[in-house]
Amino acid sequence: MNTPIVDTNRDWYSYYNAVANRPPRKTTLTALGSFPQSGMAIDLGCGDGRDTVPILNQNWQVLAIDREREAINRLLSRTDCEKQLLTTKIASFEDLQLPSDIDLINASFCLPFCSSHAFPQLWQKITASLKVDGRFAGHFFGDRDSWCDRTYMNCLTKQQVKNLFTNYEIELWEEEEHFGKTPLEEDRYWHIFHVVARKNRF
Repeated sequence: MNTPIVDTNRDWYSYYNAVANRPPRKTTLTALGSFPQSGMAIDLGCGDGRDTVPILNQNWQVLAIDREREAINRLLSRTDCEKQLLTTKIASFEDLQLPSDIDLINASFCLPFCSSHAFPQLWQKITASLKVDGRFAGHFFGDRDSWCDRTYMNCLTKQQVKNLFTNYEIELWEEEEHFGKTPLEEDRYWHIFHVVARKNRF
């Protein structure tokens, strides 16, 4: 089995402190607003629950997954959501198994941290996990992102991202590109694709 390549030097504790109390992402809220009723969701790379909490608070059952124990601990310590609907799991993308018949898979700013050798299989799992008319909401780093030269990152061209959604109807597509900083005040050139897409019947 290949050894996963991850960013072992990333200061996730400081990152979680820096992004605490930020509002949910537009992609998450857009996807939630497309459903007439609550269902079953998976939040990949859930972090401290920035997107998990608003999903829970709309009476969805949520499986929240992150490889960092600190993230899950912070999510479970939150007092602004109904935890009876929450299940958590600590797992890396390379070892991930997903249940079937899922209505929503949320993957905010986490898929670029899946190694490029493991990403194709992970994407197959995501598509197989979603039911027909289920939705994916998430982000991809583009090929002009300044982190593309990092060996553990998975950056894609616009066409590569679009090719992932051959069997989907894209409901939200935004491309963002600009100089800026990370939450940890690192200089960064951002190239990001924001996507919400509904899975079609094959």
